[in-house]
Amino acid sequence: VQLQASGGGLVQAGDSLRLSCAYSGRTFRDWDMGWFRQAPGKEREFVASMRWSGGTTIYANAVKGRFTISRDNAKNTIYLQMNSLKPDDTALYYCAVTSRVALSALALPSSYNYWGQGTQVTVSS
Repeated sequence: VQLQASGGGLVQAGDSLRLSCAYSGRTFRDWDMGWFRQAPGKEREFVASMRWSGGTTIYANAVKGRFTISRDNAKNTIYLQMNSLKPDDTALYYCAVTSRVALSALALPSSYNYWGQGTQVTVSS
């Protein structure tokens, strides 16, 4: 399994970005997926996740209402639409997949089997 994240960049506060994560390997539909981020000097934190079926999504409180996670099974791609970006959103963003863990475990980095390389998002004030 390989994940390739892209779409990061330098934007101003209030702008939008869409991150993409291209997946290759085993059947894409079988994986739960998530986005995490890590700012300098901080631990990796949960951003959003989506069930393999696409029916359930969860978000960190800090991004709820601004970010949207989605997947395109035909393109084997995971997306993170980020609107109303804030300087606090500045971080290296990672996509990850895991094989159908409990819903309560989706926000835990340790639950994920495979990770992308990260894409940098920088939001200026």
